[in-house]
Amino acid sequence: MLKPVRPKKALGQHFLKDLHIAARIAETVSDYKHLPVLEVGAGMGVLTQFLLEAEHRLWVVELDKDAVTYLNERFPSLKGHILAEDFLRLDLSRLFPSAFCVIGNYPYNISSQIFFKVLDYKDRIPCCSGMLQKEVAERLAAGPGSRTYGILSVLLQAWYEVRCLFTVSEEVFEPPPRVKSAVVRIVRNSRTSLGCDETLFKTVVKTAFNQRRKTLRNSMKPLLGKDCSEYVQPIFDKRPEQLSVEEFVELTSLTERCLKARKQHQP
Repeated sequence: MLKPVRPKKALGQHFLKDLHIAARIAETVSDYKHLPVLEVGAGMGVLTQFLLEAEHRLWVVELDKDAVTYLNERFPSLKGHILAEDFLRLDLSRLFPSAFCVIGNYPYNISSQIFFKVLDYKDRIPCCSGMLQKEVAERLAAGPGSRTYGILSVLLQAWYEVRCLFTVSEEVFEPPPRVKSAVVRIVRNSRTSLGCDETLFKTVVKTAFNQRRKTLRNSMKPLLGKDCSEYVQPIFDKRPEQLSVEEFVELTSLTERCLKARKQHQP
């Protein structure tokens, strides 16, 4: 008989007990049977079992050594496909030379970082889904004008369609977390280019939201200085949470012009 794994607080582990919910999460990648799937943080395999039943080409990454031992014993068919590594440090291009999907019951303490990493591989990950803290899930899906709309909202929605699918009670976990959870699914949109410098776009979004209560004329000063000629543009009257992805693209183009003009005037 397999010895159960004890959830470790330091790893942000809350093991899902509800098999119905696990099955629903597994269904979020059912449209991608032709692609390999990477499960992040498998724990004791409550989601893993449904992914295997659906005959996905499955890889699992799990940092907890006790959980890795348990998974290897429970799922001998996954031999060689269970990685005892930190997902955030994993070289995904080495594992997957082409497209793949990501799924998981994500550790709450690194869920935002997981989605930032997915963005790094946006051209290889057409779909990413799973369960995370409800507050974070709502932030991913938030639109302009929402107080939860922020850096990750903009960066993610530039490349993905984001949907919060359903919420999950604390009582279906061991141990129960202190917050509600939600299942989110992101699917790659048709965008192939932002139409601006992508690295600068990230910098602009992060700079703008660093002082989210101020107008962009003020919040962008650390990047543009006090005397940028583009400050006359109406977009600088707005606050960052008011801007759509397309308006952030426009802001990036204005920023690029201002930075080039400043460079030309430097002795």
